[in-house]
Amino acid sequence: MADMVMARLHEVMVVLYAVSLVFYFIDYLNKDTFAHRSAFWILTVVYFLQTFFLVMYIYEWKRFPVLTLFEGIYFYAWLLITLSIILHLFYKVNHAVFFLNVIGFIFMTIHTFGPVQIEQSPIGEALISELLFIHITFAILSYAAFAMSFVFSILYLLVYKVLKKKKWTKQFSRLPSLHQTDLGMKASLYTGIPFLFVSLVLGVQWAIVALDVWSFLDMKIIGSFILLAVYGSVLILKRSGKLTGNDFAWANVFAFLFVIINFFLGSKLSEFHFWL
Repeated sequence: MADMVMARLHEVMVVLYAVSLVFYFIDYLNKDTFAHRSAFWILTVVYFLQTFFLVMYIYEWKRFPVLTLFEGIYFYAWLLITLSIILHLFYKVNHAVFFLNVIGFIFMTIHTFGPVQIEQSPIGEALISELLFIHITFAILSYAAFAMSFVFSILYLLVYKVLKKKKWTKQFSRLPSLHQTDLGMKASLYTGIPFLFVSLVLGVQWAIVALDVWSFLDMKIIGSFILLAVYGSVLILKRSGKLTGNDFAWANVFAFLFVIINFFLGSKLSEFHFWL
């Protein structure tokens, strides 16, 4: 029973780490005070959980847990989160904090859902299933965020067209402003991109653990990484000032078409994403 609770707490820790990463991503791009504070406090919870497990390992094994690869990975992830909290509290280096936590999340995921951990866990098969569940959930959440970006893009183009033609209708007063739709597009990308990144990390880890034969050249994997690159490029171009107004809206429209293609055609051509 105790082992099962420990395994569940590890899963909760990974999910909290992922949520913290999303907030850090929003703060990294937009200097959002609420996101910054939320990310830090969620990360603090993760840190206390990691420290608790580290102390438990030391107590149980009567030694410091660094003698095996997976012990070393856990300690490394703990060190990264420790450094990120120190940087957050004393040096205010937000960029370094964000990237340290990206690396820390990857290593924490490898430790929690690695093949050795799955084999040793009393609920190994359940862990594999839940890893898949979390992977799919984050992927769908990212697709939902990109759909919101698409909707705000259409609204932006509609409002822009009405303003340009100066043809006011009764419905015009119910439309959002250009500023609101632009904020909606950006907020959707700020949310969708880290969700997709987390989903890809967990998905690759699931494939390593659950599949005997798989390849990075699978159409779904290639399409998902291209999708991440497309939306990442759109956001980078927006923040650099090279995509503004209508161009930014159209970029979101065309990027969402790729989401649809990847969701349906990529899944159909994939060797192991047949359940989608």
